[in-house]
Amino acid sequence: MYDYPLYRPPSEGNSLIIQATLGCSHNKCSFCNMYKSKKFTIKAIEDIKNDISCFRQKYEHVERIFLADGDALILKTEDLKGILVYIKKLFPECSRVTLYGSPKSILLKTPQELSDLKDLGLSMIYMGVESGNDEVLKDINKGVSSEDLIKAAKKVKDANILLSVTVIAGIGGAERSKSHAIKTGEMISSMIPDYLGVLTLMVEEGTNLHNKIINKEFELLNDKEILNEIKLLIKYINVKEPIIFRCNHASNYISLSGNLPKDKEKLLTQINYYQDTNKLKQEEDRRL
Repeated sequence: MYDYPLYRPPSEGNSLIIQATLGCSHNKCSFCNMYKSKKFTIKAIEDIKNDISCFRQKYEHVERIFLADGDALILKTEDLKGILVYIKKLFPECSRVTLYGSPKSILLKTPQELSDLKDLGLSMIYMGVESGNDEVLKDINKGVSSEDLIKAAKKVKDANILLSVTVIAGIGGAERSKSHAIKTGEMISSMIPDYLGVLTLMVEEGTNLHNKIINKEFELLNDKEILNEIKLLIKYINVKEPIIFRCNHASNYISLSGNLPKDKEKLLTQINYYQDTNKLKQEEDRRL
């Protein structure tokens, strides 16, 4: 029933995935290779409902549903509302429906439309923001500015929909590492998302970024530099409202988790400890 490749956030590992769209509506980010094999398509509503009906016959109990692919929020609001109503009808036990929402798709929705989607069961929107540095955003062809990202985030929050954002350590390269970390921390402080996930840049062959690296137009960070960047990012996140912080993706060098601002110093101490012990190990290795 799926059109592959199929992706979902790590936290949706136990969710039923229903494809409302195929591919990504933007699909131009220089670092991303996820949906390059797909032409972006919005599935017919009847086809989506047929998929939901088939999954109902297959699964007896579903508590969580994730609407894929890369930007299900781009659907017309009336169509999304119809999907949510149908999910509620066929899966009354489902307590959470989530999806990816691009910044542009969020900005296209009115506050009332987002509130209506919330009332019909949309629990959370995942938004990749990558960086708060406008030069980095331009370099990676994100298609939006940091101001756009903040506006989109606040729009989701104002609708009382949970917001989960991801940023990418190393996406600015060596040249913009410091400014990327600082500007991203400041942006997160303005957004105050409910969840913040930090990924580490993983270079995919065939992407524009990969070509830049080959041509020596982009310098990758090593593990020490990545950790310094994450440390600086955390230092510049200054919030009073809680943010659940996760840096435990498979791409990360070390696993970090906590709640900001409560665990800010603990997270910084953990990074320092790793760096110090790693330095000691390197010194021991050299002596041997």
